[in-house]
Amino acid sequence: MVQPEEQARLYPPRPELLPAAHVPSLPHYERLYQRSVEEPQEFWGDIAKEFYWKRQHPGPFLKYNFDVTKGKIFIEWMKGATTNICYNLLDRNVGEKKLGDKVAFYWEGNEPGDSMKITYSELLHKVCQFANVLRDQGVKKGDRISIYLPMILELVIAMLACARIGALHSVVFAGFSANSLCERILDCGCSLLITADAFYRGDKLVNLKQIADEALQKCKDKGSPLKKVIVVKHMGREEIAADGTCSKSPPLKRLCQDVQEKKAESPQRLHPKTPWNPGTDMWWHELMNGASTECEPEWCDAEDKLFILYTSGSTGKPKGVLHTVGGYMLYAATSFKYVFDYQPEDVYWCTADIGWITGHSYLTYGPLANGATSVLFEGVPTYPDIGRMWSIVDKYKVTKFYTAPTAIRLLMKHGEEPVKKHSRKSLKVLGTVGEPINPEAWLWYYRVVGEERCPIVDTFWQTETGGHMLTSLPAATPMKPGSATFPFFGVVPAIVNESGEELEGEAEGYLVFKQPWPGIMRTLYGNHQQFETTYFKKFPGYYVTGDGCRRDKDGYYWITGRIDDMLNVSGHLLSTAEVESALLGHAAVSEAAVVSHPHPLKGECLYCFVTLKDGHEFSKNLADELKKQVREKIGPIATPDYIQYAPSLPKTRSGKGSSCCAGED
Repeated sequence: MVQPEEQARLYPPRPELLPAAHVPSLPHYERLYQRSVEEPQEFWGDIAKEFYWKRQHPGPFLKYNFDVTKGKIFIEWMKGATTNICYNLLDRNVGEKKLGDKVAFYWEGNEPGDSMKITYSELLHKVCQFANVLRDQGVKKGDRISIYLPMILELVIAMLACARIGALHSVVFAGFSANSLCERILDCGCSLLITADAFYRGDKLVNLKQIADEALQKCKDKGSPLKKVIVVKHMGREEIAADGTCSKSPPLKRLCQDVQEKKAESPQRLHPKTPWNPGTDMWWHELMNGASTECEPEWCDAEDKLFILYTSGSTGKPKGVLHTVGGYMLYAATSFKYVFDYQPEDVYWCTADIGWITGHSYLTYGPLANGATSVLFEGVPTYPDIGRMWSIVDKYKVTKFYTAPTAIRLLMKHGEEPVKKHSRKSLKVLGTVGEPINPEAWLWYYRVVGEERCPIVDTFWQTETGGHMLTSLPAATPMKPGSATFPFFGVVPAIVNESGEELEGEAEGYLVFKQPWPGIMRTLYGNHQQFETTYFKKFPGYYVTGDGCRRDKDGYYWITGRIDDMLNVSGHLLSTAEVESALLGHAAVSEAAVVSHPHPLKGECLYCFVTLKDGHEFSKNLADELKKQVREKIGPIATPDYIQYAPSLPKTRSGKGSSCCAGED
């Protein structure tokens, strides 16, 4: 147990261990920060000059309204300026910056030894090819494309191809169920789905195409059939070349010998037969064969839509968070550059899945905007052994490492030996994301993984914010175990009480933000009223995070947890209403209530109370059925840890089950 005095201790930033090119000293950072909040147009205007704009903005750099009592909520950065984010990420890096031969991604497969790499030039060619494929399929600017893929290079290629032609991508985490995929396809009205045959996650085979087909059948049953599906042949890549040789073009760059050895070593690895619908399904590799490697980008307004990413909503229906081109590009690029002290020689690894916002901002857009080399990992931290992450760090000489507290606690449970048997000498900065990290895990990460020489950047942000909001900066800000430290450039936090009054000094209350930053979401797709109600109505004039927060005597911020009907399970935000709805879908359940319960690895887990209809009895079999029901409706990440029978459930005045605390006795 960490003692209070140790938790309050300030750990020095130790700049002597980190020759920082971008991270300023603390006084200089404070001056930069002050300028970013007092002169946001000038501050971000200078950063915008680092990117290519086909046309400069003709009007104000920033216009916004955060106060619902004064009219419609809106945020506009550089409206009227035109650019293309894919052009800035790839064409400029290859042409102007001469980074064509630099590795953009090292891909590390689920199986050790299954790996490939792709350079910036190769990535540009693949993106242009697939952008041409999409155009040939009739995709145009403003269309929505759903992407349901594992962590493979085609996922990045598909996203950037959409951005190149002005189509919106909606990436759906490959661990989500058919029902969840169907909901997201219907909500955004997508015209085409990109998926894969199957993939292994650890030792578990996921028949992704089968799940996608189930989702599409549900769409059809609801009167919205999808007519075009592009399928990546991931499990059978070595079968693509008809002459028995392997393709030399990325992202299929692997030796035939390696594939044969892998198949020999892993006879249990099955290649399932891919279900096929000739009327809708098309193979990715067949469409790419012969596609041109040149594709003129669609020049988009800075405020044009870039992507939709769904996050759980307190009503039970996922919310389609909408980000736009210009502001998101500036914010993802700048926060990556400063928070990770990016250097040209770095090898950066963010372990997050691209199905979440972390993978969008800090595995795809932010690193590529800076010309970085990243690791893209398909597998899990514990397969085939508990030391997998550290063997990957050593293999690629990873310098900057960004992961979730859940992963840290999982590895911490297995002790120091699996970590210390690997060198890790390349590591310079460690980061955490997804949920507040407990001090015990922070100290283990700092002392064992980083050997007390790597600063930790503990980042707080949300799908809605697009990038880091509260964070430490390596080599600049002293650290406290578990604290998100200070606001990033342009971010003005406040803590308010229930009446909306700002609290000064040491305080605890609701965390809000007082003015916009470039990466803020612009709306919820198709539901601007819910956007205003969820984020701006409770405290007019502020963006409301939905999180509680404490500010200590040194001005450090500590996130205390959600204050709405949301739970943070292993860094994934889940709606209690969504889980309750899944439970109520079972024929035996008449009422359900879901609350948070502490969990040593996940941080929080789901504790469910159910009341049964007459004629039904509670049993272990029924509890297992209910867990299976939630898995099928939402996905494995939402599986309840506890289901308890309750003869009746208390209700609030609105009729919703009250949130009592489970398991505190």
